[in-house]
Amino acid sequence: MIKLRLKRFGKKRAASYRIVAMQSTTRRDGRPLEELGYYNPCTEQIHLEVEAILKRLREGAQPTDTVRRILEKANVFEQLRLSKAPATVTTTT
Repeated sequence: MIKLRLKRFGKKRAASYRIVAMQSTTRRDGRPLEELGYYNPCTEQIHLEVEAILKRLREGAQPTDTVRRILEKANVFEQLRLSKAPATVTTTT
């Protein structure tokens, strides 16, 4: 299963995280399938590649709890719902 999760990098006691798509069995700092953004908890700086994240979510990737909160702050799930909304359906009787 593919998960969207955080990969730690940076200095000791000044960690930053990359948001990555990885196999669920891969270790935390292993090789990711794709890097989707980054998060710096010290400065609250967030950068997301929204199109790539939406693509992974449509393919069935599951975000971890922390990544889910970051994506909710950025309204990524709202964009996913809007893109999945069916087109106007007309019926004839």
